Amino acid sequence: MQLEKSIIEEANHQQQAAHQRKYDFVAGDINGLDTILKKLGDFNIAIPSWALGTGGTRFGRFSGGGEPRSLEEKIDDVGLIQALNRSSNSISLHIPWDIPKNADVIKAHAAALGLHFDAVNSNTFQDQASQELSYKFGSLHHVDKAVRKQAIAHNIEVIKYGVALDSKALSVWLSDGSNFPGQLNMRGAFERTLESLQEIYEALPADWKVWVEYKPYEPNFYSTTIGDWGQSYLLSSKLGDKAQTLVDLGHHLQGANIEQIVSLLLMEGKLAGFHFNDSKYGDDDLTVGSINPYQLFLIFNELVEGMDARGMNHATGIGWMIDASHNIKDPIEDLIQSVEAIKIAYTQALLVDVTALKQAQQYNDVVFAQEILQHAYRTDVRPLLAEARLRAGGALNPLALYRAQAVRNQLIKERGAKAVSTGL
Repeated sequence: MQLEKSIIEEANHQQQAAHQRKYDFVAGDINGLDTILKKLGDFNIAIPSWALGTGGTRFGRFSGGGEPRSLEEKIDDVGLIQALNRSSNSISLHIPWDIPKNADVIKAHAAALGLHFDAVNSNTFQDQASQELSYKFGSLHHVDKAVRKQAIAHNIEVIKYGVALDSKALSVWLSDGSNFPGQLNMRGAFERTLESLQEIYEALPADWKVWVEYKPYEPNFYSTTIGDWGQSYLLSSKLGDKAQTLVDLGHHLQGANIEQIVSLLLMEGKLAGFHFNDSKYGDDDLTVGSINPYQLFLIFNELVEGMDARGMNHATGIGWMIDASHNIKDPIEDLIQSVEAIKIAYTQALLVDVTALKQAQQYNDVVFAQEILQHAYRTDVRPLLAEARLRAGGALNPLALYRAQAVRNQLIKERGAKAVSTGL
C-alpha cells in the first residue's frame, strides 16, 4: 500500500505551528542553515530488501504479520518509507533471496515509487536447495576448488543481476572461517579467498565496485577468514582500485574504535560505505542509535571531516545502508527509527565548529575540544530534519503518521496475519 500525498499534507498542516516554533528556536543559532538543509535533503540511506521482514535469532522467529511476500511487495514497503521520510530512495537486494525475474519490470516498479537499486549482495553463507555443493566448511576459502568455483560463479551471477538493475556495486560478506583450532590453515584460507575474489573482481564492469565486508566471529567462533578491517583492507588493496572495505557497525569486538577505523580507511580511499546497526554485546544488529548514539555521532564527525578533506559528496561519496535485525519490532517502524537516528548523527556532525576544533587540537586544549564536540551532539537537531522532510514533501513525523494510519493493520488485511517475508 501507499499513502496518498494529501494524507501527508494534511498531517503536516495540523503539526505545522508546533513544528515552526521548534524549528525557529533551533535554527536561529545555526550558521549556514540553508547549506545544511540542502545536505539533509540529499542524504539518503538504502533499505535492504531482507529488512522488510521480522528478523530472528538462532532459536526462533516471530512474524508480526503483513510481511512482504514478494520482491514487488518489498519494493512497495520501501516506497512507503520513502514517501514518509524522503530519505530512503534506494533498495539493496540479497541474491538469491530476492531474484528479479524481470529486471525491466522490477526497475519500472521501483522507479514509479521514486526508488533505484543500491549494491547487490551475494549469499554463500547458506546452502540453497538448487546448489550442488555445500558451504558447510566455507565458500571462497574452501579447500575444494569445486566449491570455490561454485561460490565464484554465484557472485558473478549476482553481478549480472545488478547490471540489469543499474546497480554499481557488489557487496561480499563471507561466513568462512573455523570453529576449532587446527580445522584449517589460516594462511592458506586467506590465499584461497584472495584468489577467488580476484576472479570475481575480473568480472566487474568498469564502473563497478566490490565491497569486502569483515566480521570477527559468528557463525564461526575460532577464526573468521576476513575477521577485521585490516584483513579486508589487505584484500581490497591487493585486488585493485575497484575494491574497498565495507564497515558494518556491529562487526567489531567490544570497545573497538570504529571512528578511527573509518577515518583511516577514508584517508586511504578504501572506505566503501556502511551497514548501520547498533550493539550492546556483539553483533546484535539492533536499531541504529538505540544503544550508543554518541559513538554514531563520533563516527559521523570523522566521516564529515574526512570527506570534506577529500572533496567528496556526502550523499554519494560512499554507500549508506541499514543492516539490522528487528526481532520483535514492526520492521517498517524500526527502519523509520534507524534512518532518523542516522540523519540525526549526520546533522550533529555538520554542526561541529571545525575551525574551533582544529585550533583546540593544535593547542592540545583537550577540554575545549570535548566541549565543541559535545555542544554539537547535545543540540536537538530533530526540527532541522523535520524541516528538510517537509521541504522534500515528506511527513513532519513519519512514525506518528504511520501509526495514525494503522498501516500495519492494513498490510495484514492485504497480505495476511501469517505472511512471512521471503528470503530470511
